[in-house]
Amino acid sequence: MRPILLQGHERSLTQIKFNAEGDLLFSCSKDHIINVWFSHNGERLGTYEGHNGTVWTIDVDSQSRFLVSGSADNELRLWNVSDGKCLYVWEFPTAVKRVAFSDDDERVVCITEQRMGYQGAIRVFNLNRDGDGTNQSEEPEHMFHPIGSKATVCAFTYTPNLVLTGHESGKVALFDVVSGSEVLNNERAHMDVVTDLQLSPDRSYFVTSSKDKTARIHDTKTLRVLKTFTTETPLNSAALALNKPYVLVGGGQEAMQVTTTSLRQGKFETRFWHKVFEEEVGRVKGHFGPINTIAVHPSGTSYASGGEDGFVRVHHFEESYFRAKPYGDLEIED
Repeated sequence: MRPILLQGHERSLTQIKFNAEGDLLFSCSKDHIINVWFSHNGERLGTYEGHNGTVWTIDVDSQSRFLVSGSADNELRLWNVSDGKCLYVWEFPTAVKRVAFSDDDERVVCITEQRMGYQGAIRVFNLNRDGDGTNQSEEPEHMFHPIGSKATVCAFTYTPNLVLTGHESGKVALFDVVSGSEVLNNERAHMDVVTDLQLSPDRSYFVTSSKDKTARIHDTKTLRVLKTFTTETPLNSAALALNKPYVLVGGGQEAMQVTTTSLRQGKFETRFWHKVFEEEVGRVKGHFGPINTIAVHPSGTSYASGGEDGFVRVHHFEESYFRAKPYGDLEIED
């Protein structure tokens, strides 16, 4: 499985994202730039330039028409995917740490961080998809401040007006965006900050990663922890493999402690865990620093990882991966 190395960033990656078809891969990093690549051969299609700070987060809609990005320059930007034009800019008092589209592409949720006397806030914007997309309303449709530990990651569930959040304390919660109230929470989902949250294709369950060295699968409706995958290194990202019962997790010692550990001890591998049996089934080495973000191709044929080293590595799975029998002789019918 030879990786395709995407060299388009000068600083560490913060998030990577495939579009719905999987033909495009978006990456953002601390060098203020968002890149888009052809996922099958790693050719760079273009860049989205305009942010003046670390771009923390990106998301693309299901039609690959609009891209949203959140940055440390306190801006949320809406881009036209096809020509790289910035269509609209929302400005906030603090940095935008996470953005996500709803399943119908009509809304965007974003988390702004708690800084300089401002409370951390979750805002939901209604996107106007008519015309060229430049005519957006400046004010959010809903806005609320989560009480207690600050939110780090978020996503829309399939239930209207319900947003899923992961917090610095390790809590996972469901919020009603209209009232701003916490509908349900699991205070002990993790013991440390939740670093990533990715939903299954049907959004009925989701996987989270945390600095407490575990990744967990939770039920979206009840927030019950279904599976736990315990590693020996702080995790920055977790993703669900599609059509195969695997969870991909990545992380590594903090960048500032890397010099004191050897490459092997740094644990800069993507680990594959069996989703059902909670056993580690494989590792893929490659990055020269902690893995910050992992994304799986929507058809399950490849995956990409972005690291502290500034590289994105796209791995197309080999035939043996598809031939493997993760349940032994048991045939699983879709």
